[in-house]
Amino acid sequence: MLFLKFILAMLPIIWLVAALSGLKMAGHKACVIALLLTMVLAASYWKLSAACTLTAALEGVLNALWPICLVIVAALFTYNLTLKTGAMELIKKMLAGVSRDKRVLALMIGWGFGNFMEGMAGFGTAVAIPASMLAGIGLDPISAVLGCLVVNSTPTAFGSVGVPTVTLASVTGTQLLPLSGSVVLIQCILTFLSPFLMVIICGKGVRALKGMLPVTLTAALSFTVPWFLTAWFIGPELPDIIGSICSLGCMIAAIKIFNKAPDESYAIQISDGQGAEQKITAGEGVRAWSSFLLIFLLLIAASNLCPPVHNAIAGIQSSLVVYAGEGGNTLSFSWVNTPGVLIFIAAVIGGLIQKASFGDMVQVFLQTLQKYWKTILTICCVMAVAKIMSYSGMISDIAKFLVAAAGPFYPLIAPLIGAIGAFVTGSGTSTCVLFGGLQSETAAALGFHETWMAAANVMGAGIGKMVCPQGIAIGAGAINAVGSESKILSAVFKYFLLYVVAAGIICYAGAIMGL
Repeated sequence: MLFLKFILAMLPIIWLVAALSGLKMAGHKACVIALLLTMVLAASYWKLSAACTLTAALEGVLNALWPICLVIVAALFTYNLTLKTGAMELIKKMLAGVSRDKRVLALMIGWGFGNFMEGMAGFGTAVAIPASMLAGIGLDPISAVLGCLVVNSTPTAFGSVGVPTVTLASVTGTQLLPLSGSVVLIQCILTFLSPFLMVIICGKGVRALKGMLPVTLTAALSFTVPWFLTAWFIGPELPDIIGSICSLGCMIAAIKIFNKAPDESYAIQISDGQGAEQKITAGEGVRAWSSFLLIFLLLIAASNLCPPVHNAIAGIQSSLVVYAGEGGNTLSFSWVNTPGVLIFIAAVIGGLIQKASFGDMVQVFLQTLQKYWKTILTICCVMAVAKIMSYSGMISDIAKFLVAAAGPFYPLIAPLIGAIGAFVTGSGTSTCVLFGGLQSETAAALGFHETWMAAANVMGAGIGKMVCPQGIAIGAGAINAVGSESKILSAVFKYFLLYVVAAGIICYAGAIMGL
């Protein structure tokens, strides 16, 4: 009976993998079918009433629209507006002034800036903004998305100023600082290796590491060491932010020392032929970067790092329960203190600084919605599937079977359970809510350390975001390649398997060592 429930509960996931990778179906079509399949299974086999099924789906759609789709549209609107005003071309030239090497820029934007965006905002910004910027400066768009998806797997635990780990501590009842230490310990190896993979992916082969080892090693160490120390001694709110700022500064210094004469085969091209020698004044530089600088400043001001502002706007929200059955979640809609709104505000102010008219902004916004409606539909369907699977008990049945099948070898698959949760929900925080309690309870029953196994869950959640349809849809939308989801999934899947296997081995080794 348990095996049958497992197989039936896995059908929507199996369908998504087969449709996206095997049938090469467009993401929005595959996810609509997955939603219909999940609704039929929940109503027929799991006996979820029609009212509960429909309201669970509605809760998922509302969760998708606010804040996830809001953040994605805001991020893409910001990028598209910088294209409209010509600011992105200036940014491209300024980056070329640091280095014209695509591999270096991939590290700076995809690794350094991407980790910063994850730490500050999360919700897809760490893929949407860096991938669009990398494609804009001349990297292969698919490689740009692939690299951002892979390196975004490790900072997820401390994304959005530590929300996933803080949530996990609440769900499991563990103390926050020891949990933060376990999370950073279990992830440090994969975190250190991630920038090397970024270079390999964006340089299209291991050969791309030639001449890049000093800069890549600097990028890895200068992020991982402060990231580790911050999580271990301070907590989960600041590791990504402090680590990324240290990494960006150290990378710039390392580039000046080790990458003075980059390989021309990896050099970016400046479209107007003037190259990096064109003199850009400080005022022009600030104007070009204004939107992104304002995103940073507004996110900092609205976070827990600035209590007066945070406390003043945190209460501007509405709450409601949508689900018709018992145990429905309370949805909270923060009308100001949410990354999407703050990014929109930064984009509008930045657009004005860049001399865009309100007519230009409206035009860019409407074009963004028109271009990415398939991405929005995909994410809404995925979130609806996740809610129905959660409320019906389908996700719980998947986890129970895996626990029963693994027994004492459970730590080997603990990250995989987290990855499955992230594949379905697309969210590290939601995965912690779904499986955090299960992981710690199973650890206690099997004699393993509860905090270590909870950390394995959030590590798996980050890995699962590589292949979740929601994340892939964000990436495809960011590079203006909606419909290429199957190609992206096929490309990223081998890295997903590598990370899942490595995570399982690390988790098992730590478990038997009593960590």
